[in-house]
Amino acid sequence: MITRELIVETALRLFLENGVKTITVDKIVKELCTSKRTLYQHFGDKSALVKACLVEYNKSVAQDNEEVLHSAENVIEALGILLQKIVSRSHEVNPNFYTDVANYHPGLLTESYEEAGQFAHRQFMYIAKWGQDDGIFLDDLDIEVAGKTVVAMLKLCKDSRNFPSKNFSTQRLTFGIILPFLRGNCTSKGLKLVKIQEELFRVTV
Repeated sequence: MITRELIVETALRLFLENGVKTITVDKIVKELCTSKRTLYQHFGDKSALVKACLVEYNKSVAQDNEEVLHSAENVIEALGILLQKIVSRSHEVNPNFYTDVANYHPGLLTESYEEAGQFAHRQFMYIAKWGQDDGIFLDDLDIEVAGKTVVAMLKLCKDSRNFPSKNFSTQRLTFGIILPFLRGNCTSKGLKLVKIQEELFRVTV
């Protein structure tokens, strides 16, 4: 039976592997061995399907992040693992995925992120408070500003105009942007933990 969930799962896999532009509705229904009519019973158009896929992907990433936050011994370890996961996902996702959505489905990235509860901002707010409570981050760190700043910096990793992928790998950008920011907001205790966990922040370009 072709369910809404199966359509989203299949389309998302194809979008992540190939980008959004090249994956037409025809290709999706062929992969599902079904008809366009069946797909359109669940989604009015491709844009609606792309949005549903983005929401599902964001939920998956958010859940993955939550597992890290609940299993890490300290905030530095959590950040290191999260950064590694960002890099790992960048290798699994076609770079055209986000570019295609931004170019051909304007507004959907923001809409889907909001539907996922703005998880990245919320989780980095939690991380900042956790770090302060443990004496790892400076007491005068503005948690709300820090959370928004980190999310904004991570968006730079998807800015192919200013950081073309042939010159700036996602790994180089992620560590190059986040690590200096992290060091600047750490106490001496935090800096020692960064040193201990430096393997998690190592850059290979």
